[in-house]
Amino acid sequence: MKVLSILLMLLMATVSPVKQGFEVGDTATDFKLKNVDGKMISLADYKEAKGFIVIFDCNTCPYSKAYNQRIINLNEKYASKGVPVISINANDPSSSSGDSFDEMVRIAKKKGYKFPYLVDETQQVAKAFGATNTPHVFVLSKDLKVVYIGAIDDNSRKADAVTKRYVEDAVDALLEGKTPAVTKTKAIGCGIKWKNS
Repeated sequence: MKVLSILLMLLMATVSPVKQGFEVGDTATDFKLKNVDGKMISLADYKEAKGFIVIFDCNTCPYSKAYNQRIINLNEKYASKGVPVISINANDPSSSSGDSFDEMVRIAKKKGYKFPYLVDETQQVAKAFGATNTPHVFVLSKDLKVVYIGAIDDNSRKADAVTKRYVEDAVDALLEGKTPAVTKTKAIGCGIKWKNS
């Protein structure tokens, strides 16, 4: 019996769990998703980009709504410096009707988005990245190396009470050729609405 339990322990130690998503330092894979204007968008389309702020977001989550203006502001601040926001909605509209493609189009027009708002219908991109929440941010270098993963800042409720701007700090470091002081934080927000869950 003792030998059996030792063998079982050894077997469990050699079986590593399947890795879910990217970690800081990994190279992300590009994707091609439909934008609210009907065009297909990939990161490779941005030939002059110095990096990317990829945000898994949605229409319905109270956290996403609270961060909406801050996301718009991030794009206004950094797109002109070569680091655009690329927003992706992976929520299953059958679980969250407010996250349908038509609603995405409506919200993007209403809010005047100047960045892509892409639909991840198969949820494969969200799974590849390891996104779990809305919003969930991945800051990438121009060669798609992951330099930061997590929250936008340290106050999901009040923009005027923010003391740590994680994404801004990460992008500033990226533009200066440095490693961000903080490379990972916990993403705060609603869980992504997965299919068949």
